[in-house]
This record gives sequence, C-alpha cells and structure tokens, in this order.
Amino acid sequence: MIESILVANRGEIACRVFRTCREAGIATVAVHADPDAGALHVRSADTAVRLPGTTAAETYLRGDLVVRAALTAGADAVHPGYGFLSENAGFARAVTDAGLVWIGPPAEAIEAMASKTRAKRVTAAAGVPLLAPLDPAGLTASDLPVLIKAAAGGGGRGMRVVRDLAVLEEELVSARAEAAAAFGDGEVFVEPYVEGARHVEVQVLADTHGTVWTLGTRDCSLQRRHQKVVEEAPAPDLPDAVRAALASAAEAAARAIGYVGAGTVEFLLPGDGRGPYFLEMNTRLQVEHPVTEAVYGVDLVALQIRVAEGERLGPLPKPYGHAVEARLAAEGSLDRPVRRLRTTGVRLDAGYAEGDTVPSQYDPLLAKVIAWAPTRPEAIRKLAHALEHAAVHGPHTNRDLLVRALRHPEFRAGAPDTGFLERHLTALTRPRDARLAALAAALAGAHRPGAWRNVPSQPQAKRYRSEPDGVEYEIRYHRTRGGLVPEGFPGVRVVSAAPGRVALETDGVTRAFEVTAYADGRVHVDSYALTALPRLPDPAARAAAEPGSLLAPMPGTVVRVADGIAIGEPVKAGQPLLWLEAMKMEHRVTAPVDGTLTALHVTQGRQVETGETLAVVTETAGTETAGRKPVGTETEETS
Repeated sequence: MIESILVANRGEIACRVFRTCREAGIATVAVHADPDAGALHVRSADTAVRLPGTTAAETYLRGDLVVRAALTAGADAVHPGYGFLSENAGFARAVTDAGLVWIGPPAEAIEAMASKTRAKRVTAAAGVPLLAPLDPAGLTASDLPVLIKAAAGGGGRGMRVVRDLAVLEEELVSARAEAAAAFGDGEVFVEPYVEGARHVEVQVLADTHGTVWTLGTRDCSLQRRHQKVVEEAPAPDLPDAVRAALASAAEAAARAIGYVGAGTVEFLLPGDGRGPYFLEMNTRLQVEHPVTEAVYGVDLVALQIRVAEGERLGPLPKPYGHAVEARLAAEGSLDRPVRRLRTTGVRLDAGYAEGDTVPSQYDPLLAKVIAWAPTRPEAIRKLAHALEHAAVHGPHTNRDLLVRALRHPEFRAGAPDTGFLERHLTALTRPRDARLAALAAALAGAHRPGAWRNVPSQPQAKRYRSEPDGVEYEIRYHRTRGGLVPEGFPGVRVVSAAPGRVALETDGVTRAFEVTAYADGRVHVDSYALTALPRLPDPAARAAAEPGSLLAPMPGTVVRVADGIAIGEPVKAGQPLLWLEAMKMEHRVTAPVDGTLTALHVTQGRQVETGETLAVVTETAGTETAGRKPVGTETEETS
C-alpha cells in the first residue's frame, strides 16, 4: 500500500492529485521552485521540498532533484502529473531505480511513444491507421497544405501549417528552433494537413493483469494555435461504427506497447468520412480528464494509484450524460494577484486561490471549469452561464472567448472542426460594450468625495478603460434632489446605487450590477474589468500617442524582436519589428511608415499593458502616408 506520494508538478494538477490523496488517506509531498514557495499546491500538501531556482529547467525538469526530494521527504511513490517530466522515460526509470513506485506506465511504453515518428511506426505495425509522413525535400504544390510537427512534446510547440512552398524551409527552421527550446529535441516531421478535421481522443486505462479499459471519447477540436481550449465527452455526432473503430485502435495501440496506467490515444477525423487517423499517444493523464470522470463516474487519479499498487480493474463502468470543460487562462501581464476566483454549480479545478500571483515562468492556466448534465445542450448552457457569472478578479483572462465560443450557434449545433476558432476569431474576441458597466462603476463610487464643483449644473465626470480591450469611456452624471441622473444614457434610470451594488432600469427592465473596486484603480463590474483613469488625460500619455509611437494594442508578452533591427537604422512601412503574444495568438507589430527606428522600449520576454509604447519610428521626410492605418494598430494575427 502506498502511504505517501510526491507529485512532481505544480499548479492545478498537483492540487488535483493531492485532493484524491487526502480522500484516500495518503500523505502528500509537494516540490516547488522559488517563485512557487507560497503557491496553492505547496499550501495544499502535508510537506514540501524546495527545488532551488526560478526556471523550469532549473527545478521541475531536474529529475535528479525531484527523486532526491522524494527520498528526503520519505515518499513511497511519485505521480508526475502532466507536462514537465511526465513523459520522460529516463525520469520514470530513475524513480523506480530509487526504490519508489512510479504512478505511470513502464519506461519502455513511454519511450515507444515519446517520439511521434517512432510512435507512428509502432502503431502502424499494430494495424492502427495513420497519416504517412512526407519527405520535405520532395514536396510539390499538390501536397499542400502540410503540417510541420515536433517529434517530441505537445501543446502546439514546434507546429506550423505551410500553404506555400516558398516559406517551407523558413518554417522548418523556425519549428526546429521552437521544438528544441521547448523540449530539448529539435526533430520535426511533415505530414498532410487535413482541413476541416476534428481532434478526437480515447481515454485508456490498463492494469498489470492484462485488462485494458477504453473509457469513451473526448472531442478537443476547439483549439487556438494548436492548444486545446474547450473539451467535451463523449465526442458528439459520431456514428457507432466510428466509436467502435476508435476504441479498437486505442486498445491496439495500448497493448502494442504493454501499457499500464492512464493514457490517451489521439486521432484525427477528417470531415470527408476518412479515418480515423492516429495522431499520437500521451502516456500520462490529460488536462481534460475531468470530463471523462464526470461521464463515467470515476476518479482517474484514484484508479492510477490502485493500478500502481497492483490492483485489478473491475468491470468497465457505463457512461451517462455529457460533460464540457473550459480552460480558464490568465493572459497578458501576469503580475496581478488573483483577487477573486469563484463560481457555483460546476466543478472548479484551480491551481490558484485568492491572493496568489500567476508566475510568468510557467503555464498561465488558472483553472478548469467543468459542467456535467444529462444532455450536451444542458451541459453547454450550464458551463457558459457559470463562466459568465464567475467572479474572476485580477489578471486578464480568456473568459469572454470561452463564453462566446460555447454560445456560438455552430458549436451548439454539433461538433466543430479544429478551424472553428480561427474562422470566428474576430467575432469571438471583439470588444464588449462596457458603457453600462462603466456607468455602474461610476455610480457605485459616487458616495466617495470626488472633484468638487461650485456650479451645481455641471456634471461629475469619471473615466474608465475596459480591460483587456483598451476602450475608454467617460461617464458623466448629475447629483439632484431626486438622486443620481446619468448624462448621455437615454432610457436609463438609476434605481439604486451603493458601493457594491448598482441597479439600473433600462426601458422598464431593471438589472443589478455587482461592483468591486480595488485601491489600485481596478474595478470589476460583474464579468467586466475596468481601470479607473485620471479625470484629465495625462499629458505624458498624450505625447506617447503622437505619430511615430507604436503602442501595444492589448496586454501581452513580447515573444520575439525582429533580427537585425537596431536604433538608428532605416525601416520600411510594413516591416515586422516585433511579435506580441496575447490571448494565445501572435500579433505582428510592423513599422507604420518608411522611416528610422528611433526608440525600442521592449525586449523579448517583456510583458506590456494596453497602450504601452513598444517602439518609435520617425517618418522619413516627404513620405506619403495617406491611407495608412493609425500608428500602433498594424498588428497581424499569425498561427
């Protein structure tokens, strides 16, 4: 019997494993890098061991330090979670060589699937259908589009879609560099890119006695930059024959490598009825495992532990209902504390609690929100409502995107393909009209002393900027004997206004707004996030917006500065200067005019806020600029 488990991970998954351990009466050990010294997963464990350093390479990826920590803390077993060392065969061997129980598959099984190219050879030999790799040197226009993929790792790193042979070599170099940086392995391969396909996977669980469970399907097609955003179980709109084929192929892949424990076999389902085609096998627990747990009524972590203890799996449980999961992620600047993270009626698997700060060194996943219901429409409705009404105060998040995607008619009608978010991104990320929210924020603060006026007819004025959209609102209202009267809001009447709650009647319909204001000027009004601005614009801010200044269109992180650019050097209109990552998309920031780069205020890795000056380009005298876009808005989303 396992008495104590060290989780070789952090954040949400470490907290998730610890929860099951507590229910089973198993002691828990956390490991942490220096930025995580006070993190939720550390506070949730019985004991914790420091891994000196700040980066993942210095800490969570140091298998020798993690094994030493387990021995020092007296743990019996190691659970790898997902990410970091979870699919590292060398780490699995080091754990067992140290006399510890490894809660995962045999090192040989991990090794067989660690490289996607090797995995394809293994599964092909087992009769599992797959897309054959292509030789980059022999590609012709008729082979396009193609997909470049990293042989190691996942999460969309080292992955590129190529539609033009002229950029193939450039994309191969870029993919190799990204894969090497992310996984320490720069191997990539090329395969056909299937337009309009779905990403469907099968959860498998195997014991040491020859039993292999296939626990239905999950659809993970809602992706941004090849990273999953929304997942559901079971995968909707699949004929029974396809479900049977998926289960059979997944079991064949697991048996081919002598698999033990929880794992996932991923497939591509083209829209033309071909397939399914094997993509890869993840030899670990998946981020989206809760939807399978909800539908099958099981605890996969508890089953992992029982399998590691040598227990037999019993009869396969029967599924019931439908579950949908949304990944709530912090975006933009990560230096803001999580001030509130609450929701009701759904499962919340969080890696942070109120008062925590999301470190910029690691994955920005705040929490997973999971809803179960007897039917798919009910589950979708439940999850969208829970997300919309959740209290998420602090960092910017992808909450609006999630809610809009869940409520989009195409998603509700059935199973969308992997191009869904790309097709609808403009509509899904458009700024929301926050005027009423800004009015509620202004009225909630009306009890506090403001700018005093000796002319009663003059209105009070307050300014707010919506986050992360950057849209500014000026709110004016009058204090009268009859109460507060807003200016410029025809048909709107103030029913009541207090510091934390404002009720507004619009054309006979009353709506209440919950308002939370913080000392740093951040204001949350229901699901809206605002920043209070000075009553009069800052002259310095006005100067920064003068022609020539390239301003950040949204909060984000500078992921790359163009090679070869330097202050004092000439640049051409449209020339890329840097790339900003925001909302898990890359935005190319280009020179707005022909001129000279006279200032560069950012470096790679720098986090910026909306409106922050990135660079300054001084226009060449006599250059014709008519018809060009305003400075600071020439950004292009790239995949």
